[in-house]
Amino acid sequence: MVSKLDTMRRHAAARETGPLAYEALRVATARAAITWEAWTRTVELLEGLDATVRAAVAGEMGRLYPKFSSPERMEMKVLRLLQVVGADLPGDPLAAERTAELAKLGTQASVWSGGGAQFVAEHERAAGRALPAPVVAFLRRCGLDTYGGAEMAALTRTLTEPVLNVGEAWAEQAMAEGAEEPWRALLAHAATATSAKPTVKWDKAALALIEPLGGDAVRVAVLGWLALVGRPRTFAFTDVRYGPDPNLTFDSYNANALRGLAWILALLPAHPDTARALGALVETALKKVPGLGPVNPKVANAGVTALARIDGGAALAELARLATRTTYKGTLKLLGTALDQRAEALGLSREEIEELAVPAYGLTEVGRGAAEFGGCTALLEVQGAKVVLRWRSATGAEVKSVPAAVRRDHPEELKELKAAVKDIDKMLGAQVERLDRQFLARRTWSHDAWRERYLDHPLVGSLARRLLWTVDGTPVGFADGALRTLTDDPVAHGTEVALWHPVGREPAEVVAWRDWLERHAITQPFKQAHREVYLLTDAERATGTYSNRFAAHVLRQHQFHSLAAVRGWRNKLRLCVDDSAPPATRELPQWGLRAEYWIEGEGEEYGVDTTESGSYLRLRTDQVRFYPIDAPQNSAHCYGGGYAMWLRDGAQPVEPLPLAGIPPLVLSEVLRDVDLFVGVASVGGDPTWQDGGPDGRFREYWTSYGFGELNQSAETRRALLERLVPRLAIAGQCTIEGRFLHVKGELRTYKIHLGSGNILMTPNDEYLCIVPKASAGTAVQSGYVPFEGDRTLAVVLSKALMLAKDTEITDPTIVSQIRRGRP
Repeated sequence: MVSKLDTMRRHAAARETGPLAYEALRVATARAAITWEAWTRTVELLEGLDATVRAAVAGEMGRLYPKFSSPERMEMKVLRLLQVVGADLPGDPLAAERTAELAKLGTQASVWSGGGAQFVAEHERAAGRALPAPVVAFLRRCGLDTYGGAEMAALTRTLTEPVLNVGEAWAEQAMAEGAEEPWRALLAHAATATSAKPTVKWDKAALALIEPLGGDAVRVAVLGWLALVGRPRTFAFTDVRYGPDPNLTFDSYNANALRGLAWILALLPAHPDTARALGALVETALKKVPGLGPVNPKVANAGVTALARIDGGAALAELARLATRTTYKGTLKLLGTALDQRAEALGLSREEIEELAVPAYGLTEVGRGAAEFGGCTALLEVQGAKVVLRWRSATGAEVKSVPAAVRRDHPEELKELKAAVKDIDKMLGAQVERLDRQFLARRTWSHDAWRERYLDHPLVGSLARRLLWTVDGTPVGFADGALRTLTDDPVAHGTEVALWHPVGREPAEVVAWRDWLERHAITQPFKQAHREVYLLTDAERATGTYSNRFAAHVLRQHQFHSLAAVRGWRNKLRLCVDDSAPPATRELPQWGLRAEYWIEGEGEEYGVDTTESGSYLRLRTDQVRFYPIDAPQNSAHCYGGGYAMWLRDGAQPVEPLPLAGIPPLVLSEVLRDVDLFVGVASVGGDPTWQDGGPDGRFREYWTSYGFGELNQSAETRRALLERLVPRLAIAGQCTIEGRFLHVKGELRTYKIHLGSGNILMTPNDEYLCIVPKASAGTAVQSGYVPFEGDRTLAVVLSKALMLAKDTEITDPTIVSQIRRGRP
């Protein structure tokens, strides 16, 4: 670089303007990095030219510019050169080139150092030329994102037009509708929301802006804008060189405005639509972006803060629902705090507030509701984990679609009804997850409170009535309008109610309850009577303090991480860096225990074993251990190498607890979680991994997992299939032998593994790759199924039904595999 600078100095001294312009543009567009000092001296050299030489250089740059310019890619140093050379010259000879280069800024998210853009922007404004809206947006993002950009931040504070950044649908809609005062002032105030929560001063200013507009008008407008959040950008960033794709994230300047709008909603009278919109904003802001994580946790947190400030059942219901579905730790903590504060204010426990927070959503009896629209009737019915909406016309006849009279005469009521249907679906899913986690909560209820909050609740009752409970120690289920024992004797009264679990029950009793559910055609919302029970094995008695039952597996890290969070575990993503991390842990305060699942990053090659941001794609698994809940934390290097207890302030090491001393219910539920992690996240269950993944490293593992011995959940699936298969139309073509469901087609016989769903074909056990559709978990209709939620069961059944009619298969990738090698 020094030689190039010397070359330019010689050209300048000799007044060789063509070569000088050429060398300067070469430096500005060089792919190799140059030092800041060298670049500064280049700028100073050009600035120091006398006006005559600089004008000649400007002419040469104008001639050479097309050769060095990229149609899409903006070169910050080129932009700076165009400004330095052309500044103050008569006629501004490089104005067109500078404008063209400046316009490209709007298609960039931001830059690490925006100094060149800052100088050019200041020059343009000083010359009286307005900056294009996309350029203003770029500069604002730089002011927020750039390191050490105090001058840039100062510049952006003077950029008041447009009030929001263009490029996002919601912002452009807001600016179109709020172009006049005081709407514009309200949007400008929203963009000042840069703190974790609003101050009294901020609220006071917002209320002053709301007053002339009216609270209802503000609510309707803001909810309309928020409905557009998360849509694709109105124009894309084209210069995406590395890191997360900025087209999938929020504009950082507009994100502040979103926070402010959420806070503004909290200042308005409570309304169901407000709570619904804020809940959706939280979920949208927490969607995962590859290489980044959540889109924008600050916006999500602002939504939670707003919900926490709104009185009424709708906001509380959203908080409770989000608390069961959110996995991002920071937002989850805020949700917990908000619910704890509500519980304390009402003198209730956290668990009670979550129970009382579930609304009926217009359902008037358990799982059912009706709404009149003139002479027409909308019928709501919960079926499984979804609600079905049906219509009756004024004559009482059932119709397939919304009656025209309802669309015409009741548009607002219809809109609210459709929103309620979506709310019910979301809340049902949240309640299923909450109930499934209750086995370790050690909860009991008084009979009257339980009936009100569970059995007879219009929404939760549709789930509770499909579960088994104990009333004063007597197991009961709900059938034919009443609680009943195994012998169908009604149980009308009681004192204490608890959730039934198969641990500690005699096998005959468990089987009898399975028969009872089948006799009454009850499909449970999750496995309960068919729940896997994990008893201590001889190998675990031998190891004493740890279980290797789920060691030596290879899991997809990000899938494992998300699933662990849903099940109440805490985990830290492993990065391929010199760092340590604790194991995946689940704290069980009701039992005074902490469960640990030891894991480590797998592989060492960036880009092959990691994402672009350096997080491992896969993990290797090791032991499961238990410690007292207050024991010091274990940690290990992300690469692996063994866990050790991190001791501080003179703390003494704590030994893991003997597995034989862990309560059987705790042991079973923790191991069931871990079995679920392996079953869902293992690369061995991926039908496309028959080549063994990168360099074939995992071929042996994939084969052993995909066709090996059945784990506990697969054994449960096998037992269920033994009852289901004889009822299928293809029963005569099916047999269950060992680990496989054998299906005899016209062309071949197929062996479907009951653990992974992978398929082998006779006569030579050739592998058949069939990738199930995402909807496979709900698409199969095979008669009565005793529980929901087992996607692998649905995959096995769907593959069996298809392969039994293998001559009717039309998918060319499947047909070619089946026919390959046949005589």
